[in-house]
Amino acid sequence: MLKKLFIILTATLIFVLTSKNAYAIVDPLSAPNNKFGVHILFTSELSNAAGLVNSSMGDWGYVTIPIQASDKDLEKWQKFMDDCGKFHLIPIIRIATENYHFETSLWRKPTREDILDFANFLNSLQWPVKNRYVVVFNEVNRADEWEGAPNPEEYAVILDYAVNTFKSIHEDFFIISGGFDNASANISGKSMNQYDFMIAMNNAVPGIFAKIDGLGSHSYPNPAFSQPPSSTTNMSISSFKFEKNLAFELSGRNLPVFITETGWSDKKLPEGLIASYFTYAFESVWSDSGIVAVTPFILQAGTEPFLQFSLSDDRGYNEIGTSLQKIAKTKGNPIVNVNSSSSFSPDNSQSPLKVFPQKPQYENPSIDKDKIFTPFLRWLLKIPN
Repeated sequence: MLKKLFIILTATLIFVLTSKNAYAIVDPLSAPNNKFGVHILFTSELSNAAGLVNSSMGDWGYVTIPIQASDKDLEKWQKFMDDCGKFHLIPIIRIATENYHFETSLWRKPTREDILDFANFLNSLQWPVKNRYVVVFNEVNRADEWEGAPNPEEYAVILDYAVNTFKSIHEDFFIISGGFDNASANISGKSMNQYDFMIAMNNAVPGIFAKIDGLGSHSYPNPAFSQPPSSTTNMSISSFKFEKNLAFELSGRNLPVFITETGWSDKKLPEGLIASYFTYAFESVWSDSGIVAVTPFILQAGTEPFLQFSLSDDRGYNEIGTSLQKIAKTKGNPIVNVNSSSSFSPDNSQSPLKVFPQKPQYENPSIDKDKIFTPFLRWLLKIPN
């Protein structure tokens, strides 16, 4: 009898110990969420970003920022994370490679070593909130964003590897697919329609949209960044709905959406009209319950070609930015890391947060880590695959 009891207790202990990582990222829509955000280019813009996205009773809005492979400055990026906590901003980090020196219009294709380096670097930072949002590259259905020719098969493989790598290094990484150019047509060697691109991705890596945690979208008002928000075509600011529905058909998962870029061109429309379009969009289109964040592009752009989308200049917010400030917002309540620099105290009276179970392929991190380091060591030692 004692032997049987010992076996039961031992099995129970093993279960508890091996189940401690069974839960990872938190469902960002299971708590009060301020979906307002903004896309920035420089870490020094956080104060102005907070003034925009946390205005009108809002708190804990979002900020999207790219980090290039050559910009892994630990002091710089830790200060960024600390300042995000200070200003109550939830960071969405978009990883990027870099332009070619003599062909600046082309971005280098990422390698597995890029992914591993990014995962290790971003894991070395203290993040302000539990979920560590990472967007895996940008508009890869365009030739200039993928070393001269879009390749859905290659992107699906690198995205799959990113999920495995980041999740194996830390369970709080929340992996988001890169937003697509929603105006791209199927032109051989130059661009690819994002829906055909998504289907080809799934053909290359079946179930890829079941592995990621969130769906990135660039829901621009195309054609020409000038269509009214009432337009509901698959190239409009409602394009996220078409992308989400297709991802569901391919995976059976109702993925949360992150609109990390959107906006109207002031070369096509007056600022006053754009301001009214944004108000309508947030109240009637991006009010969709499946959207986690909308981060319009861009807070401030000093020069072209991005100047046409800017929400502010050296004098402060323009008419568009001022209008966005006035829209009523939600007081977000994310899980804040205890040792972050934030002075925010979570509201313990809220309903329990929904925690996403960690996916089966990550239940044994040691196996995935072996898979991760093998190609790196092969590269390092110049061993052929």
